[in-house]
Amino acid sequence: MKHYITYLLLASALGYGHTVQAHSAPTSTAQSTSTRLTGTVLDEANKQPVPFATVALLPPTGDKPVAGAACDEKGSFVLTAPAGTYRLVVSFVGYTSRTETVTLGATAKDMGQLTLAATSQKLGEVTVVGEKPLVEARPDRIVYNAEADATNTGGTASDVLRKTPLLNVDADGNVQLRGSSNLRVLINNKPSAILAGNLAEALKQIPADQIKAVEVLTTPSAKYDAEGTGGVVNIVLKKNSLQGVNGRVGVAVGNRNQNLNGALNARRGKVGFTSSLSGFYNQYPGRSNSSRTDYLDGAIGQLTQNTENKSRGGGGFGKVGLTFDPTEQSGFTLDFTGNAYHSVNDQDLFNEYRVLPQLEQYNSLDTLYTRDIRQRTPSRNYDVSAGYTRTFKDQPRREWSVLGQHSVSRSRQNYTLDQFRAPELVENGNPLEYQERSENLALNRETTIQTDYVHPFKGKTTLETGAKAILRQVNSDYDLDTLRTGQQTDFARNDLRSNAFDYRQNVLAAYGSLGFSLGKKYSFTLGTRAEYTDIKGEFVGENGRFRNDYLNVLPTLSATRNLKKDGQTLGLTYARRIQRPQIYFLNPYVNQTDPRNISYGNPELRPELTQNLDVSYNTYSEKSSLTLSLYGRRTNNSIESVLTYNDTLARSESTFQNIANSSTIGSNLYASVRPVKGLQIGGNVDLNYVHLKSVALNRTSSRFLYNVSANSSYKFKEKYTAQFYAGYYAGWVQLQSRNSGYYYYSLGLKRTFLNDKADLTLNANTFLQSGINFRNTTTTPNFVSRSNFFSYQRSVRLSFSYRFGKVDSGAPQRRRRSIQNNDSKSGSSGQQGG
Repeated sequence: MKHYITYLLLASALGYGHTVQAHSAPTSTAQSTSTRLTGTVLDEANKQPVPFATVALLPPTGDKPVAGAACDEKGSFVLTAPAGTYRLVVSFVGYTSRTETVTLGATAKDMGQLTLAATSQKLGEVTVVGEKPLVEARPDRIVYNAEADATNTGGTASDVLRKTPLLNVDADGNVQLRGSSNLRVLINNKPSAILAGNLAEALKQIPADQIKAVEVLTTPSAKYDAEGTGGVVNIVLKKNSLQGVNGRVGVAVGNRNQNLNGALNARRGKVGFTSSLSGFYNQYPGRSNSSRTDYLDGAIGQLTQNTENKSRGGGGFGKVGLTFDPTEQSGFTLDFTGNAYHSVNDQDLFNEYRVLPQLEQYNSLDTLYTRDIRQRTPSRNYDVSAGYTRTFKDQPRREWSVLGQHSVSRSRQNYTLDQFRAPELVENGNPLEYQERSENLALNRETTIQTDYVHPFKGKTTLETGAKAILRQVNSDYDLDTLRTGQQTDFARNDLRSNAFDYRQNVLAAYGSLGFSLGKKYSFTLGTRAEYTDIKGEFVGENGRFRNDYLNVLPTLSATRNLKKDGQTLGLTYARRIQRPQIYFLNPYVNQTDPRNISYGNPELRPELTQNLDVSYNTYSEKSSLTLSLYGRRTNNSIESVLTYNDTLARSESTFQNIANSSTIGSNLYASVRPVKGLQIGGNVDLNYVHLKSVALNRTSSRFLYNVSANSSYKFKEKYTAQFYAGYYAGWVQLQSRNSGYYYYSLGLKRTFLNDKADLTLNANTFLQSGINFRNTTTTPNFVSRSNFFSYQRSVRLSFSYRFGKVDSGAPQRRRRSIQNNDSKSGSSGQQGG
């Protein structure tokens, strides 16, 4: 029986999300032709599929499986074995196992519908912990099971994403997928107001203890919004749907992160309740130095800047969810997620600009001063969503759903600065020569309504259709006051740098997707999505209005072939996708906290269109799994960051333009192995070549990029788990800039006690040095700049968590639809939403 249980665990872990044929055990009839056995596993009460149930074919006596597999998401399975008589065992967590006697002959045999009855066993005050692999390679995504990684305890979402395969997160929190920043980050498959503003800051607000997994989708299907040319990143928060009352409390202390968190869940009969709440405080100090050489007419300008940063922030994050299932075929959901956050960033800036030789026309450019800058960003964000799902008893795979969501994000981006002259330049004893204060009130509102319908046909053919409306309204009201010492008695409004910007974006979409099989080896999904976008923008003042609209038809294709050898598949996916610029790219607000380097958005940006192609190979065995993919991406009209030079003011100006064509080709390999009991080792390698070409700038930029990561977990003495994670990212390239790489590593040791209800975890991250240097080089015809940012990364955390409550293993969790607004180009460390 031991072999049987081990086989089922491996099939469930490695074959999750895909019907996989297992290796047959050697028999005396190994040379004979195998017979195909098929069937579908359903819930006995509601006749719904039981996704990923495990099935095993055993001999009449003994416990060593002849074949085994995990069902696909529709409950279907396929096994092959030589002719003979066997025992077919079907099982899944929360159900009573079922055993059937099966006789295989020369022809294929279909078991039809096999039902499982839900168990009602009391589990008492215990915690059921499944041993998941740290990383899973599924047919359409890579899944990083963050809850299985002890080194995440007490950290933030930014720490979790940094360790997710295929993703890069730099010191500022900017996220890239396979070298592309054109991606969409979701929470529980939904857009969130929490992520609508500054993405880098938002990722620091989500505690790692509340994250179950991170899913990376490189080529989403037609049912997803046709955005995110680089892909979609979905942060899955923890949930609990078991009958009974249970919860957890936790606390973490460290030199960079501290948090207090808890959760309470309850379910009685048809009604379920989930909740979680956390308070946190983070601090991220750093320092930077930069130099820039300007090529002036007959002279050279040299800019030197040194900055000390101290960034810190705190707040709370919480969510509440309600479910109500009045009948076996209908269910309602209501969810609320919100946060309040206040961040403060203090900067001490030293600025010196010199022009050589000293020509009279450039005398006004020479400057020497220091600035004390304080930026405050209080924000409040929330999402409210509701849904209804209807299934049909006579057709298990038939489903209809209606969903709605309303999100609000409100933030104030305030800063004040005091500028001091160099002591040798002070004439009247007062070094304060200039003051500035600015406030940007940003308000984002988004309403989404969608409906989806799934209709099954004979065999495994399925039609999915849906329609959706997304209504966005963004307001940005910004103003700036200045005061020059000795010239003014009070602050005065700067009208050139103050305005109000209103932006509306409405998206109407419809899609259709057909999934079917050809014979025993091939399965296909063909889909098409049509999206109409209507954009309106308005500034206060004359000539401040603009409007744009466009219609896009975006096809998708997915094909899978089961190879002759069991457990091996080939896959091909193609998608044409669109990238709309979000408000971060459009907002014309001018950031002049550093007058030598300013930035602003471009309201005239148009969307990108991208072709994606991905070929993959998957295989697994009892102790190992491997996924290899080759991919290509081509983007026309690419939105790129562009720096220009203002020679009158001797400053660089950064904005965004549709100014380049971008091409990427690459390969990705993920492998995992369990060489001995209790030890798991995994690794990821991603290699790609990026080529950018801009006719307008008469410039090309290309680079070979790579990132590698490794992870391992070892469980010893039953109560102890040691884990290790390390990664290196070789940097990335932009049209005018190149960035250096960085590395990351962490160690964790977890001790479980109090009858497996409590954990004590010690984590150490990047502990052999105090921090990491991030270097950037930018080259234009008018200047060359080099910067170095040192980010303090060393951190140590001690975390404690305690689980409590009694649960029943009642009916399994109902499958529920959710909104997925992954349709707009996200900002990086700047403003996503206004």
